[in-house]
Amino acid sequence: MKGFKYIVLIIITLTIVGCGAYSFTGASIPPDTKTFQVNYFQNNAPLIEPGLDLEFTNSLTDLILNQTSLSLVKSGGDLVYEGEITQYRVSPTTATANNTAAQNRLSISVNVRFYDKNDDEGNLEKQFSFFYDYAGNAQLVGSQKDTAVEEIFERLTQDIFNATLAKW
Repeated sequence: MKGFKYIVLIIITLTIVGCGAYSFTGASIPPDTKTFQVNYFQNNAPLIEPGLDLEFTNSLTDLILNQTSLSLVKSGGDLVYEGEITQYRVSPTTATANNTAAQNRLSISVNVRFYDKNDDEGNLEKQFSFFYDYAGNAQLVGSQKDTAVEEIFERLTQDIFNATLAKW
């Protein structure tokens, strides 16, 4: 019985060591990559929502901090994220018999440029978009707007993470 415990312990140890490079977030970050920076994402959308630019920049920074062991730096990062918000638009998606909106959609698009100083082939420039649908009789203000933006940013930042670090 004593020998069985040692065999199980060895198998568990080898399994843990063998999976050491695996990340549960799916990120494949080379060991020589230690830092990242997220430059300010300016809001260049035709319709400007105040504070959206800073909120998006912080959301992307927080996601990378929470899902990797990389350190945030202000400049000279191994990985650099930059870009701009290119669209903030509210539009009707369905109509009622009275020609009023039954449902509206908030759409946000972000153009992202990603640079990996250790691997030029990993560099990327891509547009990411997502939307949030809400009732046509509701106003996009207060908690309704906060919920919409939070949900959109959650999806956008995860898509950016997947495209740049998880290579999905």
